[in-house]
Amino acid sequence: MDPDSEFVDLAAEVLGLLSDPTRIRIILALRRQVELPVKALAELVGKKPSGVSQHLARLRMARMVTTRQEGTSVLYRLADEHALTLVVEAIRQAEHAVSNGQIPPHHHTPHPAPPRDTAAD
Repeated sequence: MDPDSEFVDLAAEVLGLLSDPTRIRIILALRRQVELPVKALAELVGKKPSGVSQHLARLRMARMVTTRQEGTSVLYRLADEHALTLVVEAIRQAEHAVSNGQIPPHHHTPHPAPPRDTAAD
């Protein structure tokens, strides 16, 4: 990526939108469940449904979440993996910031080996 990219200002807006702990918790909650209504998300993140609804509206305007109507319920889901990737990487960076020179927890988790190209064998 080029520092002169036309998307730098928009990237700053995305990072700003994800700088709220409730929105981070919403993203993480949607990681575990494919779709959730506002009430279930509110319970998972420990906030009132009205506040979670406002956060979801901002995430929806930024196209980080999408909705689907099911009867009288509106179900929310992540639009793609990018917001989740940003949140996970931010949490990993936070782990480094407080590790005091120790190996942060995410480095203790085994990462799966990349798939082998059996055609080359």
